Amino acid sequence: MRRASLWLPFAIFVIFFGVVTYGLIKPSDHVITSKMIGKPLPQFALQPAHDGQAGLTNGAFSGGQPRLLNIFASWCIPCIAEAPVLMQLKSMGVEIDAIAIRDKPEDVARFLERNGNPYTRIGSDTVGKVQISLGSSGVPETFVIDGKGIIRHQHIGDIRADDIPEIMQALEAAK
Repeated sequence: MRRASLWLPFAIFVIFFGVVTYGLIKPSDHVITSKMIGKPLPQFALQPAHDGQAGLTNGAFSGGQPRLLNIFASWCIPCIAEAPVLMQLKSMGVEIDAIAIRDKPEDVARFLERNGNPYTRIGSDTVGKVQISLGSSGVPETFVIDGKGIIRHQHIGDIRADDIPEIMQALEAAK
């Protein structure tokens, strides 16, 4: 009996090692599919978040052409990393609207001055109500909206240079 108890720690180690190895070799799927894909944008009308630019309503997305809706905040570090990529998308002719989450107009203005302004319109969602209705839980997030106001794609996290083909493909598919 005493000899068996000497092997118990080794057996526990082998089981633990096997579980960790299995998890590393075959990780679970981490892709999150939004329940809003294929559904119309929720109704909203947001005040401007930046002087000199219009606010944002859901009706702005029914103009016939697909466009991006970016959720960002001046206090968001990944949003700073994403800003040059959004400027690149703008230079490629992609129209981008935005919702500033829980932000003050003066902070949004400083953010845009430092990082560039790729947005056509920016609505201010001071309490995150529209963000929640979109099924968004963090910043930044970007939605591809078709010309009828239907959500066709959701990109969670900052858009990086290597994500541009995926975004352009989603915009093309939304036509």
